[in-house]
Amino acid sequence: MAPLEAISHGGEVRVAGRRKLLAAAAAGIFMFGVVMALLGATLLPLAQRIHLDSGRAGDLFLVMNFGIFLALVLSGPAFDRFGTRPVLLVSALLLAGGLLVLAAAGNVPRLGLAVFVIGLGGGGLNTGANALVSDAYAEGRGPALNVLGIFFGFGAVALPFYALLAFPPAREARGFRLREALGVARNPRVLLFAFLLFFQSGNEFTMGGWISSFVAKETGASVRFATLALTGYWAAMMLGRLLSARLLRHVRDANLVIASGALAALATALLLAARSPGAAAGAVALIGFAYAAIYPTTLGMAGDRFPRFLGTVFGVLFSIALIGGMSFPWAAGHLAQASGFRAGLALPLLGATGVALLGLVILRTSPSPSVGIMRE
Repeated sequence: MAPLEAISHGGEVRVAGRRKLLAAAAAGIFMFGVVMALLGATLLPLAQRIHLDSGRAGDLFLVMNFGIFLALVLSGPAFDRFGTRPVLLVSALLLAGGLLVLAAAGNVPRLGLAVFVIGLGGGGLNTGANALVSDAYAEGRGPALNVLGIFFGFGAVALPFYALLAFPPAREARGFRLREALGVARNPRVLLFAFLLFFQSGNEFTMGGWISSFVAKETGASVRFATLALTGYWAAMMLGRLLSARLLRHVRDANLVIASGALAALATALLLAARSPGAAAGAVALIGFAYAAIYPTTLGMAGDRFPRFLGTVFGVLFSIALIGGMSFPWAAGHLAQASGFRAGLALPLLGATGVALLGLVILRTSPSPSVGIMRE
């Protein structure tokens, strides 16, 4: 990534201190990581305390992800119109309020309300943080977004600094036209990226939500070991994103996504075949490593090809992605209830295959701007 020199948007606006903005965005994306991991990490104790079966737990995933979906629909155009700061501040407040409700929740309805509000806050942080970094690092979106993704699992102490930093202005504050923005959102190439992320979001939410339950119930592991396996999944994903940021200096972005999707499919097949806790934990870590590059690299690819109305484009990508994030873990829970966890976790195997195939389509139909593509 470039040093701390000033950057420009259209030769008019100059913003210094990109690393401070990256740190602020990292705080937001960490909190979205907390949202994604929250139910998966607490599902086993919640099931014991509130008597959740797999079907009702799947319903909670659906409620939380609907909150994320609603936030993504609203936050993309809000980013383009008002800038990043309001989106991030409001989202942080919603997330804090949802966590307070969650702490006091003693039954399923209150738990549902809490995870819905948490989803609202997390979805806004996800859009705002990714759009901010994509905007600030226009000449190196893929590596920058992979670096941002590393903080998905790290602590964030920088959230209060959102109100103090110098942010890039709203990209289309004066010339924003909703009809034009919606036209970009309907672009078939935008939708191609969106459906790739539909599969990947479904994969990540399903694995993050059900890994610990799968390892405990299908291999006989202890709750402690199953939780450690989930931790290994997130740790491997962070390591993979660190490596991906370096790989993108030498490998085409679409090729990295294709290879990652293929590796994820292989790793998921290994998990479904695992019969011992150790084998399952190893497959889980490989899945996290394989997933690492897919989401941020795809966002970088889309940002390179559609730099105008970036917030709207990201809102479309995240919204369609979250339909996968909503439906996959919900369906996995009900499949697990009916036929066991191996049937439920067959969904990410199909999703990883979809990622690899759509990556191939993107490689053939939407090459990078560096080889002559027309942007937008």
